[in-house]
Amino acid sequence: MSNELQKWEYRVQSIGSLLGTKDELIQTTLDEWGEEGWEAFHLYDQYGGGKVTIVAKRPLTERARRMRTMPSQ
Repeated sequence: MSNELQKWEYRVQSIGSLLGTKDELIQTTLDEWGEEGWEAFHLYDQYGGGKVTIVAKRPLTERARRMRTMPSQ
């Protein structure tokens, strides 16, 4: 059994418009993220505006860790 702590990567995105966010858009976004291994753990509206911000996480893989340390071109 490993004593190494689980490391996470996070994703934050606001969707919708000032006029509101349709439930279908939220569901579609969550379904797409779920297919990629993301788990939403917090959703909130921005100060009563129509946009919704989704915060998600997934385990940080060795591949993702390497991609983050590569210099951007």
